[in-house]
Amino acid sequence: MTFSLVARCDQTGMFGVAISSSSPAVASRCSFARAGVGAVASQNVTDPSLGPLALDAMESGMSAWEAVEEVKQRSRFIEYRQLLAVDRDGNAAVYSGPNSLGIWAQTSGENVAAGGNLLANDGVPHAIVDAFIGSSGHLGDRLIASLRAGLAAGGEAGPLHSAGMKLVDQVSWPVVDLRCDWTQECPIELLVSAWKVYKPQLNAYVKRALDPRAAPSFGVPGDE
Repeated sequence: MTFSLVARCDQTGMFGVAISSSSPAVASRCSFARAGVGAVASQNVTDPSLGPLALDAMESGMSAWEAVEEVKQRSRFIEYRQLLAVDRDGNAAVYSGPNSLGIWAQTSGENVAAGGNLLANDGVPHAIVDAFIGSSGHLGDRLIASLRAGLAAGGEAGPLHSAGMKLVDQVSWPVVDLRCDWTQECPIELLVSAWKVYKPQLNAYVKRALDPRAAPSFGVPGDE
């Protein structure tokens, strides 16, 4: 019911996850990232505990592949899960259990991994990774372009209803956490609209958190 990618920007070290599904609020259950550590997507009959577990393993020094293997050893019902991870060195790993739903597929490249289940066809993750590798610019733009490429390649077998994107960079909180939790429209395009609004303000929100004295004006009535 889901297709996603996890990725690292080799220019900035920023990590991100982008995901879409026919299920509601998919990003709230499946997207995990930690600045300086990595990004993880846990999906397919989702166990949200796998995301923090994989990030903890990578923070302890494990590679993405080692972290995925650690999660496989420590988790129950792993045969039902899909797990995607990318680490601080750009290593990417994907595991899909044999009980993944419908047509499922996975692929990875340097700084990126993609996977999905209940897909329209098994070429969707390859289209996502190809789009990411062939792109440049801000990681958020690259994630959304890759998600769109997955949709154009067929996406999920059924209609999509939710989507999200999470980015982390140098601070302890996500610098971007945008979601469309339910819609009858295309959630990916609604995510695109939210990103167009948020992207120009991203750095200002970080500055306000770190030092409000040096922050740009808020741009609201009464602000001077």
